[in-house]
Amino acid sequence: MKKRIILTTLSGILIVGSIFTSCMTKTSNDAVKAGITKIKWDKVDSTDVDLYTLTNKEGVQVQISNYGGKVTSWKTPDKDGKMGNIVLGFGSAVKYTPKVPYFGALIGRYGNRIAKGKFTLDGKTYTLATNDHTNHLHGGVKGFDKVIWTAEPVVDSIPSLTLTYLSKDGEEGYPGNLKVTVKYTLTDADELKIEYTATTDKATPINLTNHSYFNLSADPTNTIVDEEIQINADHYTPVGADLIPTGEVKAVKGTAFDLTKPIKIGTHFSEIKGDPIGYDHNFVLNDSDSTKLHQAAVVYDSFTGRQLEVLTTQPAIQFYTGNFLDGTLITDDGKPIKQHTAFCLETQHYPDSPNQPKFPNTILRPGQTFTSTTVYKVSVRK
Repeated sequence: MKKRIILTTLSGILIVGSIFTSCMTKTSNDAVKAGITKIKWDKVDSTDVDLYTLTNKEGVQVQISNYGGKVTSWKTPDKDGKMGNIVLGFGSAVKYTPKVPYFGALIGRYGNRIAKGKFTLDGKTYTLATNDHTNHLHGGVKGFDKVIWTAEPVVDSIPSLTLTYLSKDGEEGYPGNLKVTVKYTLTDADELKIEYTATTDKATPINLTNHSYFNLSADPTNTIVDEEIQINADHYTPVGADLIPTGEVKAVKGTAFDLTKPIKIGTHFSEIKGDPIGYDHNFVLNDSDSTKLHQAAVVYDSFTGRQLEVLTTQPAIQFYTGNFLDGTLITDDGKPIKQHTAFCLETQHYPDSPNQPKFPNTILRPGQTFTSTTVYKVSVRK
């Protein structure tokens, strides 16, 4: 009898286009054909990669590539009905160079950091690729964000795209052949639902997520520091200078990490230790029931009226405020992507869990099935 490890993560809504292109106005007379389309997009390492456009009946569009499972565009209306792209992405696969920090990508085998690129499992020590100074980050040098997935679109009024990938035993240092399936669905409620499933033939750590960068103004020249955020977490995991958890779980009350009520993102920046400044922290969600979706976070942009709600079955969420964006990356229409012009909300298990025995379990074993769901829901306050 197979056991199931249920890990749920909700990843939102995405829409067609390159990195924050110009806006268009959606009217009630616009003809909208819901479904999914495919085009040959580009070549990566001499291999063709495709781009899929998911459209719902409201005209909201999300573009996703089988290269890294990347959400490259998410176009959604603001309070005046103007469509805008609310995620960072590019119109060409070749622009996703190693210098691009995981824009819109699927992350694995283990999202976030593993200290020193090492962990011990069942008495054996494994050495992983180190790509974040001396630590392992987001699956290593060639994580799931840089591989070409097998794609199967579902042509229906509610469009979805299923991606599969076999991560072979020893890949980036991990044990076991890990079979991964990720299903993206764009609902008529303007939700991007992400469902993760995985099995293995050897015990292995696993922590899958999506790394979309959001700017609800749909303009990357606007900072996100004035967007309001609320995270339903009374606790967080403090980190050292290398962003590795100390092993503690601390209360947020009375600290810069108290985001339990709506507050502007940049309010407490000056109180956060770190260089560069900003949030890059794991928040422990109040509701950790992995059998159902629960609200993890809400972000609101008062200028456009857009609101992003994150639902998940995961126990934690990484809130990152684009601290390392420095203007060297340029959008398709020539705009520099500067610090604090996008945020990420990555549903997950805790960082460095394989080395932290007090953190929730992240080990998947043969005969078990990893499952997780995340939903990103976009709406408008008028």
